[in-house]
Amino acid sequence: MDEKVIEFMKEKPIIIPRVLFKNYKKLNITEEELVVLIYIIDSGYKILYNPDNLVRDLDLDKFLVMQLISNLVDKKLISVVVEKNNSKKSEEYICLDLLYNKLFNAVFTESEEVRETDIFTKFQDEFGRPISPMEYEIIKGWLNDKFSEELITEALKEAVYNNVNNLRYIDKILYEWKKKGYKKKEDVVKDKINFKKKNGKVNYFDYNWLDE
Repeated sequence: MDEKVIEFMKEKPIIIPRVLFKNYKKLNITEEELVVLIYIIDSGYKILYNPDNLVRDLDLDKFLVMQLISNLVDKKLISVVVEKNNSKKSEEYICLDLLYNKLFNAVFTESEEVRETDIFTKFQDEFGRPISPMEYEIIKGWLNDKFSEELITEALKEAVYNNVNNLRYIDKILYEWKKKGYKKKEDVVKDKINFKKKNGKVNYFDYNWLDE
């Protein structure tokens, strides 16, 4: 086998945090800026700021490299810090602290989004099928209208209890509860208890949710 091919295969792989690939668009990072970031990450946590190295290794125009570095600084993804080396000479280094902080926040935000999507999973589990794009938008609309996930879940349970698995029914329940001022599960439970005491019936609500 050709020695050049062997040397090529021996080169160490570049290891990049997966979270960067999943979130670089959220951080408004362009593809060219991402390439520069990957190079910096692969070079170490903090590297000497030397555009010539990037020009040589990435085969990019020097002015483009400097512009990309400037863009990343402006976007607060990297910082250029001045420190003294072992010879007490001041040199510029590229530091990745800002990038890692933003990636950490991206992971935290992502975990919040996963928590929010739990409500969609509940609907899929109760309906026994994937929800449609239209159903997704309706549920998202309830969240945007400040209905809590707790209250939406209670409305879903009420629909399942009555063997109804369509969102129109649940929508009427939610807006009837809104008119009554319900904001949490406790409000619904309290009304169920009062209704049962007053009417002596097992059926919880006297409202026909499907009646226009």
